[in-house]
Amino acid sequence: MYAIIETGGKQFRVEEGQELFIEKLDAEAGETITFDRVLMVGGDDVKVGSPNVDGATVTAKVEKQGRNKKVVVYKFKPKKNYRRKQGHRQPYTKVVIDKING
Repeated sequence: MYAIIETGGKQFRVEEGQELFIEKLDAEAGETITFDRVLMVGGDDVKVGSPNVDGATVTAKVEKQGRNKKVVVYKFKPKKNYRRKQGHRQPYTKVVIDKING
């Protein structure tokens, strides 16, 4: 059984036991969170929502909070002595999918 959920402006196809890196959520490590924006539940019978499937939820356990590797943003204009270097580390939340209720 699998589901398609929406979180952080992105859509993810999830299955039970899957580890997932999503946009940062306001939850501590070890907490259980529930995703109620379930767009589709698949398996033996497929349920497609419009836009969400009624009564379908996905529960997950927060494993850790962290930040991705640094991305260097470098702006450069030739012959104008314009150079700007900036770094960015995007925060994430690592979750493990426990159960799909659909």
